[in-house]
Amino acid sequence: MPIGLYKLTTVEYLPHNSESRRVAQSIAGLITTPANNLQIEHVGSTAVPGCWGKGIIDLLVAYPTGGLKSARQALDRIGFQRQGGPTPFPESRPMRVGSFAHFGRSYRIHAHVMESGSAEAHDLICFRDLLRRDIDLRRAYEAEKRAILARGITKGNEYSEAKGEFIRRVLGNRPKRL
Repeated sequence: MPIGLYKLTTVEYLPHNSESRRVAQSIAGLITTPANNLQIEHVGSTAVPGCWGKGIIDLLVAYPTGGLKSARQALDRIGFQRQGGPTPFPESRPMRVGSFAHFGRSYRIHAHVMESGSAEAHDLICFRDLLRRDIDLRRAYEAEKRAILARGITKGNEYSEAKGEFIRRVLGNRPKRL
């Protein structure tokens, strides 16, 4: 299987790795086929040049209306696993996890499976693009993540929820047209 086992670890704060883009592109190539009609977007901190974060490569796996089952199967076929932990995403909006070896290093992957055009999918792309364009916002987001870790929040789900407040605040204040 091209996708390896996912190892749950505590949250780390890591510098941006420029190889993340290549890893995301390689995985997208493994996921997409002409038959499954999936669109892959690299989102999250690893998709933003210079942005520090957890080092986990987040992918938005967008499926057409009615294609949820096919999208889950496409990921499962290449080795992605169901998310574990105390609060996994529901199978109606799943997240698959895995790892990918690239030039001797293992990268952890989160594949967020969403319907194309959904509000949540739009927000992931929008937040990524805002971070890419606005260095002050990127620095504020990095400061927020450091503050969360300084409070002792190092479990993945708790960390994600804590930084989600920042993201919701930013997206709630964005202009309607970007």
